[in-house]
Order: sequence, then C-alpha cells, then structure tokens
Amino acid sequence: MSLRQFEYALAVAEEGSVTAAAELLRVAQPSVSQQIRGLERDLGVRLFERTPTGLVPTAVGRAFLREAEVAVSASRRARATARAGADDVVGELVVAAQMGFGARQLPGALGALRGRFPGLEVTVFEEPSAVELDRLCRRGALGLALMGRCERSPADAHHLGDEEFVVVLGTGHRRLAADRVELRDLAGEPWVRFDRDSVLDHVLQRVLEDNGLSPVTVARVSQTAAAVRWAVQGLGVTLVPASAVPQEYEHLARPVSPAVSHPVIAVVRAGAGPAEAALLDLLREEDWLA
Repeated sequence: MSLRQFEYALAVAEEGSVTAAAELLRVAQPSVSQQIRGLERDLGVRLFERTPTGLVPTAVGRAFLREAEVAVSASRRARATARAGADDVVGELVVAAQMGFGARQLPGALGALRGRFPGLEVTVFEEPSAVELDRLCRRGALGLALMGRCERSPADAHHLGDEEFVVVLGTGHRRLAADRVELRDLAGEPWVRFDRDSVLDHVLQRVLEDNGLSPVTVARVSQTAAAVRWAVQGLGVTLVPASAVPQEYEHLARPVSPAVSHPVIAVVRAGAGPAEAALLDLLREEDWLA
C-alpha cells in the first residue's frame, strides 16, 4: 500500500466516480482504477460499491478512509514542515471548532494567519459532536481545535478565555424591553435546542436545571445559525455564545441573569508546527469575553 493509493481512494470517495477523481487528481482514469483495484487486492476487502448515483464507500471502506485521511494529512504536514522556512510556511492546516465557539474570533485570527503565510492552505469546519471532535484530535487529524470542554493534558490544551452566553428572542418578544433577561422569567417558554451530545445542549440543560426550569423542546438543530434564525422567527428561545449571533440579529439577543459563560479551549496537535503555533498566538489576542 502507498500514500498515493490512499489519496486516490479519498478522491474517489469525495467525487463519487473514478472519472471525476481522475480529473481532480489530473491523472488518467485507468491509473485511478488500477490503484483502487490494487489497494482492494492488498487489503482483501471491497472499499466501494456501485450505486445508481455513483461509487460509494462500503462500511469497511468508510472505516478505512477515516484512517487514510489521517495518514495523508500527516504526510502533507511532514512535507510542509520539511520545506518551510521561518517566514515561508506552506502546506495544509486543518482547524475545527466545536459548534458555537469562536464564531467571531476564529475568522479574524485565520485571516491574519493567511496574511502572514499566504502559501498556507487552511481547511476549517464546525463539528457539533464533542465525542467526534475529541476523536479527531486524538487521531492527529486536526492542527488545532476550539472546544468548549476536553479531557486533555495542559500541554495540549490552552485556555483562551470565556464565551458569554445570550438568549435570542423572537421579534416583538415581551422580554426585549429589558437589557438583561432573568432566566426565571423564561419559565414555560419553548426552547430551540441542540444535538444531545453537543456542549451547547449540555450548557443549556445545566443552566435550566440550576434555575429550576423544565424546558419545552420544540426543535433540535445541529448549527447555531439555524437555532438563531428559528428563535428570531418566534419558534422558541435559544441560548448561544454571544459571538455566534449574526450582526443582523444582535438586537434580539440579551445577556441573562444569572450570567452564563463557558471556557474556550484550544487543543493543538502534538508536534505542532509554526502554523499551529502562530494561530494559537493570534487566538490568544482575540477578545473572548463579550
């Protein structure tokens, strides 16, 4: 097996066909087919199956591709580190944020990072599942992750600050007249909540229990943007980090009493390079407590 075979398999999974993968990789189609067949022969399993919509990974294929992605990412980082000079960082940096955290701070820090290292390719995604994000960190698939909580050693985990939480209300809601909303005044309100394994839902559940409230759940969503939009439309109220509220909806957000905040942790990959170190420094410079 070779890293080239891993890259070809990942391209087929991403594009859904050998033809499209060959175009993406800028190689001949027979070369991709040959590499995939050789990989399946070496592994003794079938990685893809043909469906009316194209090639899709088998169950075994999905498990293999997760590990292949880690190996390919590590290889790219190793090549980038070998080529990089003090002021010429190139290669790929993969960054993930736990849903709702760093929505305002991360873009600014990444923009400054790209300005400093224009040859750096940055991939960013938001992960709602705390378990999956921790798994990716432990596998070394992420250069840096922003998390609301983690069980990492102090060498990996860096406390950046705290996110203040606000309640988002519907247009015309009676509590908008107040500068700060008493949590007990939200008794009986319907709530737009989040996936059960997300940190945001754990925060909301703890806050409601601490204030003697029993939530009426009207919806569960996987993105903070969706929670805010639904709350603004009057479906229910929601509780999110202040930085996750889009500017056009800030007039419908209120801090709560008792105040709610949560630490934000940056977890940096073991053996981090200059790009990860620079991003960590830039994030530390951001304002974390609204």
